[in-house]
Parts: sequence; structure tokens; C-alpha cells
Amino acid sequence: MAHTFTNLHSHLIFSTKDRLPSITPELKPRLHAYMGGIIRSLHGIPLAIDGPADHVHLLIKTPATASIADVLRVLKTNSSKWVHETFPHSEFAWQTGYGAFSVSYSAVDSVRKYIASQEEHHKQVSFQEEFIAFLKRHGIEYDERYIWE
Repeated sequence: MAHTFTNLHSHLIFSTKDRLPSITPELKPRLHAYMGGIIRSLHGIPLAIDGPADHVHLLIKTPATASIADVLRVLKTNSSKWVHETFPHSEFAWQTGYGAFSVSYSAVDSVRKYIASQEEHHKQVSFQEEFIAFLKRHGIEYDERYIWE
């Protein structure tokens, strides 16, 4: 085959440090837009970005040349730096880790709707409950003693 063909979608989830409600209503739309710009600068496509005050969900499409670890390193580092430059008195920080889950093309619309409903969803379910459910659903082993560092 002479060409490479991919359609790689990922659902990314990560929280603010100590799950503090650092993503204020003033910050949220600007931060999400900035994160979308970072994804585009990495030749990806941001399909959905949303979340409550203590974490964020992203649905992204990445090129075959991008590793998820590199995308997240650049995304978290640059967005945190931008927050500190734009809101100098903010104590904003991201948690160290993240969750990255593959999404089949047939599930893209349902994941997009799920991300769009985050504010309502988290009136019923905590971030911790949600994240553990994702790990279990995707067959990812974890040790709860270290998951929230």
C-alpha cells in the first residue's frame, strides 16, 4: 500500500491538581479554545472539549505521526503556561497523569454528546467515580493508592 490511512480518535481526561475547582467560568471558554488551538498546532482536530471546574474531557483526532503522550505533554504544559501568563494570580495547575481512551469512529458522536453534557453529568457522579468507571470499562488495571496523586 503506497499511502498511510488513519482515523485515530481519543477521549482524553485529566483533572486540575488536587481536583481543585480552578477552571472558573471566566477561564473555561478561553482555556478550552486555547487547548483546541494547541491540538490544531499538533496537526490534530479537536472534536469536543468540555468539563466542570475540576477536570476536562477532550475528544481529539490525531495524525498517525502523533503519540498521545507527546500530545498530552504539549497540551498540558502549554495550556498551564498560558493560564499563568493570562491570569497571573491564578494558582492553576493540572494533575500529573491523565486517562487516554481510544474511540471507534462509530462512537464519536456519542462521546461528543457525553462530553457536551459534563456539567449535568457531574451533578450525579464525582470525577473520581467517573474516572474509575472509565478505567474499568476499558480494562485498565490500577492501584487506587496511587491514582489520585
